[in-house]
Order: sequence, then structure tokens, then C-alpha cells
Amino acid sequence: MTLTNSTSQGNDRRRLHILFAAFFMTGILLPACTPASINCASEEVFCIGMVTDLGKVNDKSFNQAAWEAVRQAQSELGAQVEYIETANSKDYSKNIAAFGDMKYDVIVTIGFDSAEATVEAAATYPDTDFIGVDQDQTEKVEGVAGLVFPEDQAGFLAGALAALMSESHKIGAVCATDEVPAIWRLGEGYKAGAVFVDEEMGSVTEVFVNYHDDYSEAFIDPEWGATSAQSMLDQGADVIFGCGYITGNGAITGAAQTGSYVIGGDTDQYFTLPEAAPRMLSSAVKLVTPGVYELIRLSKEGAFPVGNHMGTVDLAPFHDLENEVPAEVKDMMIRISAGLQEDSIQTNVPVTKP
Repeated sequence: MTLTNSTSQGNDRRRLHILFAAFFMTGILLPACTPASINCASEEVFCIGMVTDLGKVNDKSFNQAAWEAVRQAQSELGAQVEYIETANSKDYSKNIAAFGDMKYDVIVTIGFDSAEATVEAAATYPDTDFIGVDQDQTEKVEGVAGLVFPEDQAGFLAGALAALMSESHKIGAVCATDEVPAIWRLGEGYKAGAVFVDEEMGSVTEVFVNYHDDYSEAFIDPEWGATSAQSMLDQGADVIFGCGYITGNGAITGAAQTGSYVIGGDTDQYFTLPEAAPRMLSSAVKLVTPGVYELIRLSKEGAFPVGNHMGTVDLAPFHDLENEVPAEVKDMMIRISAGLQEDSIQTNVPVTKP
């Protein structure tokens, strides 16, 4: 009898645990997928909505970095925050409108592809401040701040480090599409960084750069990324740079699994790609989180700017490979980074593809 009761009670407890877990997960997931019933029209409520680029909010790249800024605003500014994941590029306007119709104070949109929808929404929702991450504002638009970065410098840092660390003097970069200026500047900056090192060191480095030829799949094709990286490795490359969100992640992970050095992009991918971390030399980091947070803070204070706002780039730490990077390489990378910031070193990469 005791055994029967104990088993029954145990089953009841398990059922309760399952029900509680289901309820708990529903409470977490539902508000993060569609706008909840909060009164964003109230002056006492500060609402921030984020519309992702294609892919998930936890893409280990721009979506995730921007969401961290929004969550920081939730913690430090008391904001109500939610996101909508964009599954199709045709949905940008609809997703933005979901927040705009509810009178959100700030809407953060991610990526070059949502720039047009962002500008159009700014005219429809004049009381909302829009932050367009990686969206170059060729002309100032009321209510829109474009957070942009010197991608050529980020690529330059990655290319210089790769050239300095390569034993075969062959390095590669697997990127999304060169139809997006930011991605093209990363790839061209990578080449320029290697050229700079060769001129300084008297070396000759062969650089492979691949861009995806299918725009619709360019950022979400890890299989193509891995295959492209392997092709470069087969040709003798021993350092691979991934620049293209999930596609770049595929290249990084695939190359790292062969024991080659890899360099991440956008965020410190030592933390976001643990499977590649042991071979992660560094990452060419766009400091998205502090850039987005600063613009959100200015909006909260009633001092929201419009037009382009230049963020900053840098190299992430060497982490596990700290002892494998020679002191002279570290010193040269510090000098290159300082030179780029002071404009004493120029990438000579045009703003747009010729």
C-alpha cells in the first residue's frame, strides 16, 4: 500500500512539474513573439519592440547583440520589451506595424533589408523613434537613427590578424552577399588587412573571399558556409573568417572542427559558438549592444538623434589561444587598431561596391 501511494504521489508530482514547466515556458515565449497587451500609449510606460532580421533572435550575431541592448534597457531603464522574429523579408512592414499600432516608443529593426520598411514606418508612426541597425541613412529621416559601423575596418583587423597568424600564407573569408554594402566592405577590408601586413612584413598572402550567390539564402545557409570554408582549406588556407550571420557561423564551425584557426564576426563568437571556441583566434566585433543601448537611452531622455550614428569596431580577446599568439603579433595588432582609429592607417575600401 505504501509503495502504491508513493508511486501515485510521485506521478502526481511529475504531472505538476510538467504542467508548471509548460505554463512557465508559455509565459516566456508568448510575450517575446507577439506584442502583449501593455499600454504603450501611457507616458508612464516606455515600450521597446525589436523586429529581427531573417533568422532567430538568438542567432549568435546581430539579432542577439541588439536584443541584449534591449534587455539592458529593460533592466536599467524599466522598459517593457518584446521582439518579433522575421521569417520572410516580405514581413518586415507587417512586423514593424505590429509594434507601431500599439504606440511603442522605440522600434529597433535589424539589417540592411529592413531599411526601406523602417523609413516608411517612421512616416506612419511619427511618435515612435526608430533605430535601424546596419542601416545607412543616405538622407536624414525624421524619427530614424541609423546605427552603422566601419565594416571595412572590422574586416581589415580580421585580415591583418589572419595574415600574421597563417603558416601557409593562405587565408579565407566566407561571407554572405556582396549585394549588401556592409558585407562587401567586410570582405574587401579583409583583403586590405592582409595586403597591409604583407607590405609591412615583406610576405605574400593569398586571400580567398567567397560571397553567397543566392540573396534569399545568403545569411541563413550554414551548409554553404561550411562547404565554402572546406574548399578554401583544401586549397591550403589555414585561417577562416566568417562574415555573414548564420552562413558565416557554418564556415567558422566547419573550419574549427578541422583544427584550423577561425575568426568570428560582429560579436565575440568565442561565447556564442562554443563548438568553435577552442580554435577561435578572435572576432572582428561590431559593438552593437552599446550602440543600440545608447540610442535607446537618448530616446528615453527625449534627445533622440536622427541620421547616421557611427558605432565602433574592435578585436575580441584571444581567449584560449592567448599563448599561441606571439607578442610581436599582439603588438602589431594594437598598432593597427590604433592607426585605424586615428586615421593614420586607411583601408582604401570604398563606401559602396564599384
